[in-house]
Amino acid sequence: MLLYPVYAVLFAETGLSPGEISSLFVIWSVTSSVIEVPSGLWADVFSRRRLLIVGPLLTGSGFALWTFLPSYPAFALGFVLWGAGGALRSGTMQALVYEELDRLGTADAYARLIGRSEAIGTTAVMTASALAGPVFAVGGYLALGLASVAVTLITALVGWTFPESRASAEDRQEETFMGVLRAGLGEVRGAPLVRRLFLLLTVISGAGALDEYLPLLARATGVSTAVVPVLVLVVTFGATVGGWLAGRAPRALAPALAVGGLCLAAGAASGRPAGFALIAVAFGIFQWATAAVDARLQEAITDRSRATVTSMAGLGVEAMAVIIFAAYALGSIWAGPWLIFTVAAVPYLLVALAVRR
Repeated sequence: MLLYPVYAVLFAETGLSPGEISSLFVIWSVTSSVIEVPSGLWADVFSRRRLLIVGPLLTGSGFALWTFLPSYPAFALGFVLWGAGGALRSGTMQALVYEELDRLGTADAYARLIGRSEAIGTTAVMTASALAGPVFAVGGYLALGLASVAVTLITALVGWTFPESRASAEDRQEETFMGVLRAGLGEVRGAPLVRRLFLLLTVISGAGALDEYLPLLARATGVSTAVVPVLVLVVTFGATVGGWLAGRAPRALAPALAVGGLCLAAGAASGRPAGFALIAVAFGIFQWATAAVDARLQEAITDRSRATVTSMAGLGVEAMAVIIFAAYALGSIWAGPWLIFTVAAVPYLLVALAVRR
C-alpha cells in the first residue's frame, strides 16, 4: 500500500488538523472494535478463508475513496471500510494458520511462521515506503492510491489460495454463534493465563497505533515531505527484523521490552532524523514480543472458539488504539510529536517490570 507511508501527510495537506486526523484514527479503531468479535464468530462458524478474501476488498474500496474523493467524509468512510476489512482478517488468519499447523503436528512453529509472515508484510510496507517518494514525484497521490488498490486485490487472491481443512459450515450445523461465543467467554473467564496474555498483548500492541503518527514525527524533525517515507522505511525495517527473529529467546520478554521502551524514548526525544534508528530498534522489539505473546495465547486456547477468543484479544488491542489516538489528539494541543512519543515509552517500561515479577 503505497499510501501507507504518507496518508497522514495527505490528510494534513487536505487541510485536516491533528485533532481531525486523530478522529479518523478513532473511527478506524471503533469500526474495528465493533466488528472484531462478530468477525471471529463468523470465522469459527463459517469459512475462515472467505473472510480472508473479503477483508482486503473492503480495504481497497476505502483507498479508492481517498484517491478520488479526498475530503474528511471520504477519509472517514474509507477508514470504516479499512476497519471492517482488518477486523475480518484479525483473529481469522491466526486461527487458520495455527490449526493447519496443529493438524500437521508442527504447532510449535507458529511463532516463527507468524512472525515471518508479519516480517514479509512489513517488508512490503518497507518497499512501499521506498517507492512512495519516487511514485509521488511522478504521479502524486493518484498514482499512490491506484497502486494501493491494486495491492488489496492481490491480497484477496492470496487469501483465496489458503488451505482450510476444517469441516464446511454445512457439516458443522450444530455450531451456533451463541454456542461458540459462550465457549470463548468460558475460556477467558476460566483461564487466568489467557486473561494475563490478553493484557500483555493489549499493551504491547500500542506500537501498532503509534506508527500511524510516524509520518508526523518524521516531518517534525524538519525533513521535507519526500524524505518522510524514508524515515518511516527505517522503522519498518526494524519491525521486519523483529518479525524474522520471532520465536527466538522467548524468555527474554521482560528485558527486551525494557530496552525497547528506552530506545523509543531516546529516539523520539532526540528530535533528529537520526533518532529514527533507535525507534526502529524499539519497533523491532515490539514486533518480536507481539509474536511471542500471540503464540502463548494460541497454545492456551482450544480450536472450537479459537478465532473468537483471538478476536476478543484483538478487541483489547483496538481499545488500546482508541486510547492512544485520543491521547495523541489531546496531547497535540500542548506538545509536539517528539514529546508524545517519548511519554508513550513509559507503559513498555512498566510492563517490563510487571513481566519480570
